[in-house]
Amino acid sequence: MRALLSTAALAVTVFAAPAWAADDAVIAALSARLLPTLDAAGHDPAVLDRIVHAPGMESVLRARRERRTACGQDLACRAQALLWSESEAAALRSAVATEGRLPAAEDGRAAQLDREIAGINGIVRVYALGAAPTTPIDGPGPIAPKDLAARLQAADWLAETPRDRSAQRLDPSIDYALALLDASDRSDAIGHEPLTGGANAAPMARAKTLDWKRYRYSAMIVTGVGPEIEGEPLSPFGKYHLRLAAQRFARGDIAFILVTGGRAHPRATPFTEADEMRKALIERYGIPADAIVSEPYARHTTTNLRNASRLLAAMGAPMQMETVIVCNPLQSGYIESAKFTERNAAELGYQPGTIVRRVSPTELVFRPSRASERVDPRDPLDP
Repeated sequence: MRALLSTAALAVTVFAAPAWAADDAVIAALSARLLPTLDAAGHDPAVLDRIVHAPGMESVLRARRERRTACGQDLACRAQALLWSESEAAALRSAVATEGRLPAAEDGRAAQLDREIAGINGIVRVYALGAAPTTPIDGPGPIAPKDLAARLQAADWLAETPRDRSAQRLDPSIDYALALLDASDRSDAIGHEPLTGGANAAPMARAKTLDWKRYRYSAMIVTGVGPEIEGEPLSPFGKYHLRLAAQRFARGDIAFILVTGGRAHPRATPFTEADEMRKALIERYGIPADAIVSEPYARHTTTNLRNASRLLAAMGAPMQMETVIVCNPLQSGYIESAKFTERNAAELGYQPGTIVRRVSPTELVFRPSRASERVDPRDPLDP
């Protein structure tokens, strides 16, 4: 691939940052969503200046620039040069750790920055260097060598073309990774923003005045089971989940139904599972719209629960309240299994909550975890 890209590449120009720069709403939204620490640094010139000139950082950034320049017009080499080594990441971590004006996750600013650097590296490896994504539904999909060369060249140029309120002055890898996602039309992570508006506006408004003490459970989490047939909005299992949900909700002891599932199956589907579940609950079962919360990003069972927990926190649900997970017996058993616990630890780095008890083959009682609020761009389609 490297030889092909060297032949296809055009001359590379490094642009000096002017006093002005154009904004880009899509890249800006991706940056804020996926890289909150680095994005915030780009919005604060004083903070960014301190990071750039922190002890050890100038030599690290200089070495990274020289490494990339030495590649000449070899686009694969230039992409490889943008990967952060452990020592480079450690230097950046040290420079950022004391910047109190930057946002911090509940496990600390340094830990969040580590996730952002790992996210940049992961995007570059998958979208530029051809590494396999974690699951087949992710990544850029099948792409001709000529098209790949064009995407890499465009990302290389965009990484050096000034963007308003970006952290490009720190390092071009930040905008390079975001440009790779945009070039592949993988802006899934911002497709339903603001999440508290749109279909969720009515339930969010209801949550603000709700007497939570009236309910035994804050929400019923209805997990997705994505269809595998092109053109199919809901899978057969998904329809079964909705019947279970409507039947359980009729008891009146649950404040909200929270449907969770993104635009994942099959690859490039136009349907967002949570949207389709919400629509079916309203049209087929007569559930009030202000009783349904839609979580439209999750692509895996791990993120079904993580994102549901995040959304409950955003709507002001008491996090000590229990919820109910409703799904088919196979998925329910998997969620309760040691294998699922291990997968959460491996992919998320924590447990999105605790299974309190089993009520039936299709119903688990679940208590969400606040750790779910962490942003993890290692999964750039569902952070």
